[in-house]
This record gives sequence, C-alpha cells and structure tokens, in this order.
Amino acid sequence: MAMAVHLLILGLDKLKDWFIALGPFGALLLALLDSFVPIPGGTDAAVVVLSYGSPSLAPLTVLGATAGSVAGATLLYLGARRAGQAALARVSPERRDRIEHLLGRYDVLVIAGAAFAPPPFPFKLFNLAAGAFEVHVIRFVAAVAVGRLLRFAGEAALAITYGEAALDLIKRRGLQLLVVAVVLGAAFWAYRAFVSRRQAAVGE
Repeated sequence: MAMAVHLLILGLDKLKDWFIALGPFGALLLALLDSFVPIPGGTDAAVVVLSYGSPSLAPLTVLGATAGSVAGATLLYLGARRAGQAALARVSPERRDRIEHLLGRYDVLVIAGAAFAPPPFPFKLFNLAAGAFEVHVIRFVAAVAVGRLLRFAGEAALAITYGEAALDLIKRRGLQLLVVAVVLGAAFWAYRAFVSRRQAAVGE
C-alpha cells in the first residue's frame, strides 16, 4: 500500500513538471486539475517556478493559474449545488453549521479569504459548502477570482524577488498571509459600510 502511494505521488509530481513545461497554459491546466486531484506543490509551485524562470510572462502565468482555478472551483460548486447537503456528508454538523453561518453573513469575504489562503487551508470544504448552501454563483465566482488572483500575484512577486526560495517562505508564512488577507478584507467591508451610511445620511 505504501509503495502504491509513493508511486502515485511520483506520478503526480512528474505530471506537475510536464504541465510546468507548457508555461502559462500549463499553469491553467494544472490549476484546473488541482481543483479535483491534489498535486504535491500544485499550482503554487507552478506559479513560483514559471514566474522566477520567465518574469516577463508572470502576468500571463498568474492569469492562467487564476482562470484554471476558478473554472475548477466553479465545477465543484455546481456539483455541490446539485447534490445539496449530501455534498457535506463527511462534515460534522457543528462545523457545517458554523460554515453556513459564515457564508450567510460574509459569503464573498469568507470565500475570497479561503481562496487566498495557501495549503493546507481546506478551501475545498468552503467550495463545496458554497454550492450546498446556494451562495449566488456570480458572487462565488467573483470571490474565488479575487482570492486566487491576489494569492498567485503575491506568489509571482515573491518568486521574482526571492527565486524558488519563495515556496519555503509561503509554507512558513502562510498563516501570516491569511491574517493580512482577513485584515484587509475587514477594512474593505468597514469602508463600504461607512460609505453606505454616509450616502444614506446625505440622502435624508
């Protein structure tokens, strides 16, 4: 059994290298596949390696990885929406209730934050939950796109600055990056609430 798992990991690793060799289009395909089959290093490694190797193509790499990831996440969302609560059958009722509450109040912020957070954050759980709890599809797609775009753009910038060592930095500082994303998101929503209240006051 252990040997079979080892061979599978080696096979997925070689597949990742093959996708990376295709450049930005390979990043798109890898991100799409990575949405369904976890690949060691996955899309993050592709973005770092390609951006470091070809900085001029980094914007295309980021856009390709974002497009592939959004497409894969949307397919999972649609499947979960069709399956309903059955898509979360393996999730404890307590955890499911917490996620439903978060999505009900802060759907875009929660999904964008989950999409931004690097592994091992369980984005797929929020992906399935968004479908099962019928978050509006446009809001879901927009949130995933923003979260992934910020994540991959940040990784590309780190790669151009620090080279392939950026992967280690991302692994070591993933939690801090998530905190920054949450703080920025909270500031954005606070600003929107302030502007809305101000406009309402002026209208009165």
